[in-house]
Amino acid sequence: MLVINSLRLERVHVWISLPLCTMYIISLVGNLGLVYLIYYEESLHRPMYFFLAMLSLIDLLTCTTTLPNALCLFWFSLKEINFNACLAQMFFVHGFTGVESGVLMLMALDCYIAICYPLRYATTLTNPIIAKAGLATFLRGVLLMIPFPFLVKRLPFCRSNIISHTYCDHMSVVKLSCASIKVNVIYGLMVALLIGVFDICCISVSYSMILQAVISLSSSDARQKAFSTCTAHISAIIITYVPAFFTFFTHRFGGHTISSSLHIIVAKLYLLPPTLNPIVYGIKTKQIRDSVIKFFQGDKGEG
Repeated sequence: MLVINSLRLERVHVWISLPLCTMYIISLVGNLGLVYLIYYEESLHRPMYFFLAMLSLIDLLTCTTTLPNALCLFWFSLKEINFNACLAQMFFVHGFTGVESGVLMLMALDCYIAICYPLRYATTLTNPIIAKAGLATFLRGVLLMIPFPFLVKRLPFCRSNIISHTYCDHMSVVKLSCASIKVNVIYGLMVALLIGVFDICCISVSYSMILQAVISLSSSDARQKAFSTCTAHISAIIITYVPAFFTFFTHRFGGHTISSSLHIIVAKLYLLPPTLNPIVYGIKTKQIRDSVIKFFQGDKGEG
């Protein structure tokens, strides 16, 4: 049995839980609403919005995997968690994070094809291609994370059973082991290269080529439209990767210089993408704004 503890943050548990609960509610309502809107509105049956629906579903699963457990800790001091349940939570947290990274990469490629090869867009990103790309991204995220629970389970634990976190993060758990964790660290770095670094490189190359294509456009209106198409996606990339990379690098290279309280607070920033993505896309994407207005006007007219 492991104990999940937030250490120095115990005195402010209630104050931390209130914004987290609010963020969770916004995430549930926003992402479920976005998925339903994309399903309901035929004008949104396009590759960009199919990928956005995938991102919303992954965001929902990611925050649902961690936040209810954190709220139980903050509100009811339910700190104990079964070791196997901890491993399952670890697998789902990292698995969904890996899938989310892949979906962001697919959305960058979608922007690249839409702006650089608009005449080939409809024939390149067909529904079967989108389904295969989504399935491949899901399988990559899941299969690469399967070894993590087994690598952790083989370790002997003879030190403290208190995890300095609000959920079971891979590095937070393995640091409790009294044996060498070299294999875990090496495999974690390998997965980070295969998912995070690879996706970031693809996104960077895509947007470099997009930028070149946009700059070469003669019409200022066309440039403005192209930039606005990508603004929401760039915002989603920033709010997803910044806390993820901060947590990854500080766990491995700054564990003794950065306080555990800061680790916990930044780790909770994983909730920012699920909360902010529906808001960002709702504000920045004209088609979604128009569809929301049309949806509510249609319901009002029928009543």
